[in-house]
Amino acid sequence: MSIRTVIVDNDKELLDKLSGILREIGQIDLVGCFEHPADVLAAAEREPVDLVFSDVVMPDISGITLAARLSELPAPPRVVLLSDIPGLSLKAWNIRAFAFIPKPYTKGDIAEIVKQYEHLAPAVPA
Repeated sequence: MSIRTVIVDNDKELLDKLSGILREIGQIDLVGCFEHPADVLAAAEREPVDLVFSDVVMPDISGITLAARLSELPAPPRVVLLSDIPGLSLKAWNIRAFAFIPKPYTKGDIAEIVKQYEHLAPAVPA
């Protein structure tokens, strides 16, 4: 199973960290790394995406707003929100985010979310 994944974080260092972690996870097909949420919307409209990892606090469009907009797509991706703001997880669940991961996160945290996604995704016949 290949999980088409996109990530967005306006912090280049954290974007590089997360992309490195995701590249180490075998079932991930990392199709985009973006610093601007609008680029994620455009990419997801062009081609279906399974999973989006998004920072919450970004200029112009927050991760929460991005998740809400992605949920309006015909085939919406699952959204994982990442933040170091205490108490934000409740907001994540109010918008029906797939998961919330507090920063700083580890490779194990990310791998656990991927595993949870695999268990929910429908099996594709061989």
